Amino acid sequence: QVQLVESGGRLVQAGGSLRLSCAASGRGSSGYDMGWFRQAPGKEREFVSRISWSGAYTWLADSVKGRFTISRDNAKNTVYLQMNSLKPEDTAVYYCVADRSALAGQPGQPSLYDYWGQGTQVTVSS
Repeated sequence: QVQLVESGGRLVQAGGSLRLSCAASGRGSSGYDMGWFRQAPGKEREFVSRISWSGAYTWLADSVKGRFTISRDNAKNTVYLQMNSLKPEDTAVYYCVADRSALAGQPGQPSLYDYWGQGTQVTVSS
């Protein structure tokens, strides 16, 4: 079983930056593609980003391209989401996800992901 623990969410002003972290632990917690989804109140869960195990491939939702960057440190079993130029519409609970397989479909399909973290709240004030 793999556990994903997110951190770094907090209240920030519009235009500011945050870096979210997600630490993976547990048996077999290495070798996975990982990523982020988010869910705002009253809205559906939304894909944000994905990174391959090697870090060579990344995917970003159109809504965050040019502002967010995903990266990982496999020595630490940790994936990061650097969020710049934050907007109030980025307010959401951000969930870390892990996929045991290489990408087999669209990265935004929630069903691809085998493990989900508990989420970390990001609030962007205007």
